[in-house]
Amino acid sequence: MAHETNHIERLHTHEMELGATEAVQRHVSRHVVESKPVSQRKLDFEYSRPRWLREMAAEATGVFFYVYPGIASTATFLINDANPAFGSLFQIGWAYAIGIAFAIITCAPTSGGHFNPAITICFAIWQGFPWKKVPYYIFAQIFGAFVAALMLMGQYHEQITAFKAASVAAGKGLVYNGGPASILCTFPGPNQNNLGYLFLIEFFVDSFIGIVIWATLDPANPFISPASAPFVIGMVYAIMVWGFADISISTNLARDLGTRIVAAIFFGGEAFSYKHYSWIAILVNVPATIFATGYYEILMRDSLKKIGTGHAVHADGEEGLSRHLSKTGIMENGTTQLLKNGDSSV
Repeated sequence: MAHETNHIERLHTHEMELGATEAVQRHVSRHVVESKPVSQRKLDFEYSRPRWLREMAAEATGVFFYVYPGIASTATFLINDANPAFGSLFQIGWAYAIGIAFAIITCAPTSGGHFNPAITICFAIWQGFPWKKVPYYIFAQIFGAFVAALMLMGQYHEQITAFKAASVAAGKGLVYNGGPASILCTFPGPNQNNLGYLFLIEFFVDSFIGIVIWATLDPANPFISPASAPFVIGMVYAIMVWGFADISISTNLARDLGTRIVAAIFFGGEAFSYKHYSWIAILVNVPATIFATGYYEILMRDSLKKIGTGHAVHADGEEGLSRHLSKTGIMENGTTQLLKNGDSSV
């Protein structure tokens, strides 16, 4: 007790009558270090940065943040001969999921967090994203994956060199499912020669992901909060990895093309021609995601609820909204309640 009293006295609060807890709380509040004031020089510098450069940097960084842990996890799994002690498809799925969540948390406030050319294109089609920004967003996304693959090749140089030598000595080559090149990008298994089948797998996997992403980004969705969205989007990628990675899936043009370029540099041009599959991995994601988001926009979107939650306005303002409510014959139900509930046909 004497020790505690001496400790409290050293606080120099002279407020022992308040009790030890209150005295310590007041002491702490009095000694909080204020944040450094923002200088005009810093504001001027930040204002001078080109918006397009910030957005490109954010998109490239975001793709890097999720591709890098994903291919690193794949490397530990394949280099160690699929030893469970060094990983599994379950671990790889989590690596991509958490990497995507980190990418969104870190970079989405700057660029919107597309990280996928198909998502960028769908934003332009359905949400009014400027088409002039689409090319440099896509370039940045591919570049982010390219840098992630280069970084991994440098960090795993010794292990991948040994893996390459062992694979060549075994007569397997370098470009095949489970081989050195598949650390970076997707290749079909030895018995997967039906390109139509691989196309359908990729199309439906990407459509599943696309619908979940679009529903998660819907501001009228009452089941999603901004804090949970990064992890929901990450998890939808993870469950597709767990379900279909053994067949061969890509899920993202930028993730596949950026890393495939590096695979071609280090393991040969066959990375782009192996069983004529590479173009399925690269391109199918775009039409599949357009299909998925179109399905959501046409059949599931409730724009009236979106207006009611304050995330959109009628193109003709309040007058246009009133006309719509009158035309549908539901004005008498009360505009406020109607907007909260959304489509009256439900």
